[in-house]
Amino acid sequence: MEFGTRYACLESMADVHSAATRSYNMSRIKGKDTKPELVVRRYLHGQGFRFRLHQKELPGKPDIVLPRYRTAVFVHGCFWHGHEGCRYFVTPKTRTDFWMNKIGRNVANDLKQHGELAAHGWRVITVWECELKAHARQETLASLVDNITGPPDSADLAT
Repeated sequence: MEFGTRYACLESMADVHSAATRSYNMSRIKGKDTKPELVVRRYLHGQGFRFRLHQKELPGKPDIVLPRYRTAVFVHGCFWHGHEGCRYFVTPKTRTDFWMNKIGRNVANDLKQHGELAAHGWRVITVWECELKAHARQETLASLVDNITGPPDSADLAT
């Protein structure tokens, strides 16, 4: 079975929720002040860092901005930002084309915004939702602090 044919049959599958229930569920998904973001913010504040939130003047409105270190931190959800190789990024079984286009646009926007920030001399760090799960949280947060305070070339893009 070819790629296009395989996904065409998946699109015809019915959703397990009614349209009203699905709409309500999707409306509850937040864009800022998410649990992973709050975990990072609490940790950084506890470590003595002072930061600003969602600076509109910067490309992509980074979740956390540390002006003293000229660092922008993005806390990305694995599904919404297409975290490749992650067990939490699963291709939806309904409306596959719609979701893959949407996630693809998110990924493209992320790359563009990170490039713009780097071009303006900002250090860009991305923390993924899966890296903040209980088994990896402490290591991720310690690495985040090292990336913020370390030499500028050591931080770029991945924690």
